[in-house]
Amino acid sequence: MEGTLTNLEFLKNLMPGLTIIFGVIFPAIAIGKIGTKAMEAIGRNPEAANKIQTSMILAIAFAEAIAIYVLVIALILKFA
Repeated sequence: MEGTLTNLEFLKNLMPGLTIIFGVIFPAIAIGKIGTKAMEAIGRNPEAANKIQTSMILAIAFAEAIAIYVLVIALILKFA
């Protein structure tokens, strides 16, 4: 049967996509929540905006790093 995918080939093509889908959804939600809470905190206490913004950017960077790790894992799965 030429042109058909075996189960292993199918999974090899499917897994990188699923890894990206599920691995990026949660960091995106986290970044949204971080931004929302930071804006609420700045709204309540505008004098602390600089400290809140610094913490927010650091937290967003950590959440974004998880998404980058997921991309690396997906590339490893694709080319392994």
